Amino acid sequence: MTLLITVFAAIAATLVWYFNTRRRELKLGALALMFWGASLMWLVDAVFEYAELGAEFFSPAAADMLNDSYLGLCVVALGLTIWLGMLLFSDPKGVIRNALTNRKK
Repeated sequence: MTLLITVFAAIAATLVWYFNTRRRELKLGALALMFWGASLMWLVDAVFEYAELGAEFFSPAAADMLNDSYLGLCVVALGLTIWLGMLLFSDPKGVIRNALTNRKK
């Protein structure tokens, strides 16, 4: 489930990156690369787990699927949090900079 969730997030981020004209200022490439990197990591994990378990890999317990789903959602949330931090730090529209410098007394 972690692999599926991160692949869907990577595909969604890539589509947003592709169709958005402000992709550079919104750092959408970094978001897509984070999700593709996580997908690659989970793919390698799935290959090694399949090598270890064999056919049992395709019949996980319900509790394992729930835990994997929770982990996948946590990975997506962490990626979005890091991307949001990058976006706020770069402040492409200068909103935060203006709010901090134009304080009214």
